[in-house]
Amino acid sequence: MVEKQNCHDKKCFIHGHVKVRGRTLKGTVIKKDISKTATITFPRFYYLPKYERYEKRRTKLKVHNPKCIDAKIGDIVEIKETRSLSKTKHFTITKIIK
Repeated sequence: MVEKQNCHDKKCFIHGHVKVRGRTLKGTVIKKDISKTATITFPRFYYLPKYERYEKRRTKLKVHNPKCIDAKIGDIVEIKETRSLSKTKHFTITKIIK
């Protein structure tokens, strides 16, 4: 899963004081910031009652990218919900799938 490293990150779910709970999602990393933040996207289906059909939409989320995991752009990752880590971050990357 994750190698034993000392990442000294208070917001890391392995080495810090943050517990994961709630929803688990899979998505693709499309953007990575220096400040341990990544943006992921995942598809979802939205129902249109007028046409009685579904359309494909994308959801973008800001997630915490711990130093011990360090996901790159293009990686498919699993994310889990945590407490609020900042104004826009409520999820953290738990593992890299591909």
